[in-house]
Amino acid sequence: MHSEKTVLRLAEQITEAGDLSKAGAEELVNAVESAKASAARLGCEEVMAFATSAVREAENSGKVLRKVAEQTGVELQVLSGRDEARLTFLAVRRWYGWSAGKLLVLDIGGGSLEVAMGMDEEPALAESLPLGAGRITRTRFASDPPTRSELVATTAWLEEQLGGLAKKVAKLGQPDRVVATSKTFRSLARLTGAAPSNAGPRVRRTLTDTALRQLIAFISRMTSADLAQLEGVSSSRAHQLAAGTLVAQATMRALSLEELEICPWALREGVILRRLDHSNGNDHTASGKRNSSSRNRTGDSRALDEADGQRARWKG
Repeated sequence: MHSEKTVLRLAEQITEAGDLSKAGAEELVNAVESAKASAARLGCEEVMAFATSAVREAENSGKVLRKVAEQTGVELQVLSGRDEARLTFLAVRRWYGWSAGKLLVLDIGGGSLEVAMGMDEEPALAESLPLGAGRITRTRFASDPPTRSELVATTAWLEEQLGGLAKKVAKLGQPDRVVATSKTFRSLARLTGAAPSNAGPRVRRTLTDTALRQLIAFISRMTSADLAQLEGVSSSRAHQLAAGTLVAQATMRALSLEELEICPWALREGVILRRLDHSNGNDHTASGKRNSSSRNRTGDSRALDEADGQRARWKG
């Protein structure tokens, strides 16, 4: 119905001590307050507020969450990495339906990389690794653009980090469909020739390993200011693009993937869909042809269950 975003880049505002910086915490409070005001203005009767990897892994997360609650009245529920992967997988399953068969889903965020795979709405594999584009930019790159030595070293390091994941995915066999979500993958697909967003969500968009390899050679020599001028790249995320590209390529190589299909639905839609399932009392795919098992419904995110009893409410 309505989409409104504030870019915070919290994964890049983690101090050397592992805390979310004071400035980052203040920006988070302001963003939550702004969202709360928008919800009231738009007549929302229910607000669900969730935090992901940057807040989850900050050493001072408890203090930050209390600050948000005290100053805004909104209690942020922190999703685990596994729940991020599960809910993103749910969104992709609902988008493509049961005919997609065994799905392998990848999502690169600011702080983490989520990977999920399975035949049902509840994935058989749901993994979260600290390999987000913002995190890699903050911890591995000191130059803009990154130096060749930084790129080479990071590529080798990512290969090591993804070795265990590759073995887990291989045990589940070949996927029928490989799907990627998130702004990072959408930007990479656009830069390699996919249709623009104004073509609509149902246009098929893909990202190939060959195109990605060519793209890296091109963007690795560009500053973030230059990258921000490219179509499909937002100025707020341009500086993360090199890191996101390396993570995407390393993941595709580790999992022996030649092509990804871009899905317009991701974590946000997964959260909304699961909440609707709770309201309706049963689960359905987008096609409505098959119900989920009660096993899937009872295995929902604990954070979502807790949120049912702790949601902030506003009446229009």
